Amino acid sequence: MLKELILYADESVKSGEFYSNFYGGCLIRSKDLETVKESLISKAEELHLNSELKWQKVTSQYLDKYFELMNLFFEFVQDDVIKVRVMFMQNNVEAVGIEEYHKEHEYFLLYYQFIKHAFGLPYIPDQEDPIRLRIYFDRLPDTKEKAALFKSHITSLSKAPEFRRVGLVINEDQVAEIDSKKHILLQCTDIILGSMQFRLNNLHKIKPEGSYRRGKRTIAKEKLYKFINRQIRDIYPNFNIGISTGVKGDINNRWHHPYRHWSFVPANHKRDDSKTKRNAP
Repeated sequence: MLKELILYADESVKSGEFYSNFYGGCLIRSKDLETVKESLISKAEELHLNSELKWQKVTSQYLDKYFELMNLFFEFVQDDVIKVRVMFMQNNVEAVGIEEYHKEHEYFLLYYQFIKHAFGLPYIPDQEDPIRLRIYFDRLPDTKEKAALFKSHITSLSKAPEFRRVGLVINEDQVAEIDSKKHILLQCTDIILGSMQFRLNNLHKIKPEGSYRRGKRTIAKEKLYKFINRQIRDIYPNFNIGISTGVKGDINNRWHHPYRHWSFVPANHKRDDSKTKRNAP
């Protein structure tokens, strides 16, 4: 029986060449948290990965160690002990009819959509008792006032009909900002999120100015992305990272699936296909 869930949430690139506004997170049942944390921390220590694990730090020197750690992480994903979600927007999709407030608060408005919808929380199977949800955000890069307003909106999700129906409770003191250096699940999320924006924005093709060859770090990052993609495809053959993951005929899979992507499209929008990869100069 579910009693408590913990959600670790992070964000990445605000503006990329083809895809922007990346958000990611992992969800775990509280009963599994300590076992998973201890396992991942022990593996990191065994590999002498003593500093914070981040996508931006990936180099060829540490590549095999990142392979081992992420292999362990994805074992938990494959067993549905950890659920992972990634959300992003394609640059050829532009919201229309939005007000200045929406532009000013875009970061938090999109983050709210990610928390509300990406994990399929309204599709949690019926439980006898309420389910508590703890949410830990990596440090929010904005004013304290905006962050406080955002967190109050997250807390108020408990009052939404679809959340009340499944008995999901989010208490104010259970929504917090944390330091990713102290939370290995958030660090693993950063690596997955970074790998997706790296590949979707064609950063694997970047060459240093004046060079005909890609840099060693770029090659290492591409290898790590390919490794992560293989882990995902072990769960879902032919997984397409650039589109929303289907539900295979069952809407409840928004919850049940251990790994999903969501290409967010505003309700009112227009498309400019000159901004797609296919039509890039």
